[in-house]
Amino acid sequence: QVQVSESGGGLVQPGGSLRLSCVASRSIFRVSVVDWYRQTPGKERELVAKITTSGETAYASSVHGRFTFSRDNDLNTAYLSMGSLTLEDTEDYYCDARVYSRDFWGQGTQVTVSS
Repeated sequence: QVQVSESGGGLVQPGGSLRLSCVASRSIFRVSVVDWYRQTPGKERELVAKITTSGETAYASSVHGRFTFSRDNDLNTAYLSMGSLTLEDTEDYYCDARVYSRDFWGQGTQVTVSS
């Protein structure tokens, strides 16, 4: 059974940093394109960042220059390092491991930016 799980969310002050982790089953991780999405109830889901199997990354304009996406294939883990956080970054963050057009989602992790 394929599993994807996120961790690392929490409460942080404006200007602070957090690192989110996405762990996926070994059977899929190396061949997965991994995406991070974020969503607040009532708002449209936003693609925040993606990383290909070769480590190429792309970011939404709203986070470019503040977020860094990396992956460690030996640990089956992808990391989203978030810096210079603002109130607008308060969302639920979801990891999607995509393999040959199949999506495997985690349960999400909550990020709250508040003073």
